[in-house]
Amino acid sequence: MTTSATVKEAMLRDLGSRDLEFIQIIEDIRNSLLSLAGVSQAEGWEAVPMQGSGTFAIESVISSITPPGAKWLVIINGAYGERILKIIERHGIAAEAIRCPENELPDMDAINGALASGTFTQVAAVHCETTSGIMNPIAEIGAAARRCNCIYFVDSMSAFGGVEFDLGACEIDFLVSSANKCIEGVPGFGFALCRREALQSTQGLARTLSLDLFDQWQALEGNGQFRFTPPTHTLLAFAQALDELESEGGIPARARRYRANHQACVAGMRSMGFQEYVAQDLQGHVITSFLYPTADFDFNEFYDRLTGKGFVIYPGKVTKADCFRIGHIGHLFPEDTEALLGAIREVANDMNL
Repeated sequence: MTTSATVKEAMLRDLGSRDLEFIQIIEDIRNSLLSLAGVSQAEGWEAVPMQGSGTFAIESVISSITPPGAKWLVIINGAYGERILKIIERHGIAAEAIRCPENELPDMDAINGALASGTFTQVAAVHCETTSGIMNPIAEIGAAARRCNCIYFVDSMSAFGGVEFDLGACEIDFLVSSANKCIEGVPGFGFALCRREALQSTQGLARTLSLDLFDQWQALEGNGQFRFTPPTHTLLAFAQALDELESEGGIPARARRYRANHQACVAGMRSMGFQEYVAQDLQGHVITSFLYPTADFDFNEFYDRLTGKGFVIYPGKVTKADCFRIGHIGHLFPEDTEALLGAIREVANDMNL
């Protein structure tokens, strides 16, 4: 994701991981994350940062909260749901998946039926499935999980900080996101937002040392420090990014900016004859998949020409259609979207699309 100059500048200082100032920054970050989610420690919630990419944080949660004999139900309509299932299976944990097409919402009747069997203890879903850009119904899935007394885990990697939702009302027990998505920091750590009661019940369950979520939380509560070397510069950048999010007006204001980016992009692409893969009423404002305009469309040439003009888009991840993707999050504004659209018009003309 693109970042502001001031977020980048925040990394131009060195601060020791045991410095009192740095320890205070970590505490402030943890409290700010809870505040963004509309919850607090006083209300029984904890924020636990974990070194590594967002996938590290996902694996930290999965490998740390699953007791012996547990079984996961994984809701899948894209590559990131498949990744969750792969992590679960890599740890030798029992799981089943409910799959649906990548441009459709999960089948709630199938989910309710599976959970009614009483064989599942954990449920996992992806909030914004960026394979396609679809927004999944995390509140409805959460209600189904709660009715069946299942622990509910949500991968909100590309949504948290840029999409408005009620963490508690969605019945989420563990949510994971990353520093470098909607909060507009830089890569280097992910974080889990956890119901304290659920987190406390996981003591001794971790299958790894470095990704032990409970132990990481205990260390942060004990002396304010990470157990192992933290990404100091990334955390400094993230503290600045959180300040900038607050100055912008919080999640509602950032969501409005991202929606404006998305709306401008879709309108411009439609005017050039491009078509979205996901139906408008299911599409989020994080990223949009566009179908190839012709059967012989050369995406690599399209990509290289846009890169030459200073714009980077994403190849497709959809398995059943030929698509490419355009993201709307990061330090981007509608004028940036218009500049991208201008470049796409030029490239499309040069390629005779």
